[in-house]
Amino acid sequence: MGLVVITGGNRGIGLELARLFVADGRDVVLGIRDIATAPPLPAQVLPLDVSDDMSVAEFASQLGDQPIDLLINNAGVIGPERQSSLDMDYAGFLETLNVNTIGPLRVTQALLGNLRKSAAAKLVILTSRMGSLTYAKSDRIAYRASKAAANKVVQCLATDLEPMGIAVAAIHPGWVRTDLGGPSADIAPDESVRGIKAVIETLSLALSGRFWNYDGSELAW
Repeated sequence: MGLVVITGGNRGIGLELARLFVADGRDVVLGIRDIATAPPLPAQVLPLDVSDDMSVAEFASQLGDQPIDLLINNAGVIGPERQSSLDMDYAGFLETLNVNTIGPLRVTQALLGNLRKSAAAKLVILTSRMGSLTYAKSDRIAYRASKAAANKVVQCLATDLEPMGIAVAAIHPGWVRTDLGGPSADIAPDESVRGIKAVIETLSLALSGRFWNYDGSELAW
C-alpha cells in the first residue's frame, strides 16, 4: 500500500487528517515548513515549504521512488491584513497566490512520478467555497482569488491526469475552527476531516475534476 502525503500537516485540518489515516493503518508523511517548532506528530515528518522550488524538490528527493496513493495539498495561508478591492497589500497577495495556488501545482508536479507508481492514485487540493465564482462576497480577496485559481488548477490537472489513472478533486473543508478559520467558525476539525476522508474514499476517475463540500455535496465552480 502506497503512502498518504499531506502538506501543512502540523496543525488544524492537516493534522487531524493525518491522525485519521494513521488510525487506519496507513503510512503517512507530513510535509511541514518548520520542523523545529512543530508539536509531537503522529506520522513521519519532512521539511516542506510549498512556496519554494528548492524545498519542494528536496522533499520529493527524500521521498525517493515510493508510490503515493494519496496526495492531499492542504498547506495554505489566509493572506495579508490588507486585502480588499480598495486597499491591497500586493506583496502579500502574491505570496498568497504562491502558497495557495502555485504551491499545490508545484508539489503535484514534483511528486507526479510517485503518484504514477500507484495503481489508483488520488490527488486532492483543499480549496474553499470562498473561491467559487457563484459566491459573490467581497472580503479577503487575495484568499478568494487564490482559491478560485486553485479550483482552475484542479480542473486542468483532472484533464491531464485522467489518462494516467489519477483521480483529482477540489474539496471545501467548511468553515472550520482552526488557526486559519478562527474560533467563531461553524464546525469542529474532526467533523470536517471525517467528511473530507469520506469524499476521498468515494473519489474515482468517473468523479474526477469536481468541486466537493466536506459533507459530500457538489459545489458550483
